[in-house]
Amino acid sequence: MLKLRLSMGGTKKRPVYKIVVADSRFSRDGRFIEKLGFFNPLIPKDKKERVGLEAERIKYWLGQGAQPTTRVARILGENQIMPMPQKGNNPQKAVPKKDRKKEDKSETSKDGGKTSEAPKEEKKAEAPKEEKKEEAPKEEKKAEAPKEEKKEEAPKEEKKVEAPKEEKK
Repeated sequence: MLKLRLSMGGTKKRPVYKIVVADSRFSRDGRFIEKLGFFNPLIPKDKKERVGLEAERIKYWLGQGAQPTTRVARILGENQIMPMPQKGNNPQKAVPKKDRKKEDKSETSKDGGKTSEAPKEEKKAEAPKEEKKEEAPKEEKKAEAPKEEKKEEAPKEEKKVEAPKEEKK
């Protein structure tokens, strides 16, 4: 599959990218078919020198079925070569992982379509927890019983040890 993507160049801490057409199986900075432009993220957005594109060749490769990556699609959208891609919606990104599960449960109860799926998942999640709770007390009882037996055996051994000492005297 052909991709329009960025190929990294430049030096340490000073990246410069080439916009290239490459097979998706090739490495990021590896072999490519054709260079279509450049992108310099260090230059301010309002300057013309930030992005250079060969519009005719880009349109040709898009017509041949090459798929742009998200970043390249944004660059092409800003330069009116293709329609601007929709913004990604990831509201979970800013929420700490601990709080994500709590919000998911509250959202599923609010949404009508998801509520039928959510209770099934919750029931499955609750069932193993209950089984674990039941098993845990059994294990504790088993664990307590041998301790008591060991306590009873331990004093008997002490008595046996004391008895021979008395005979020696």
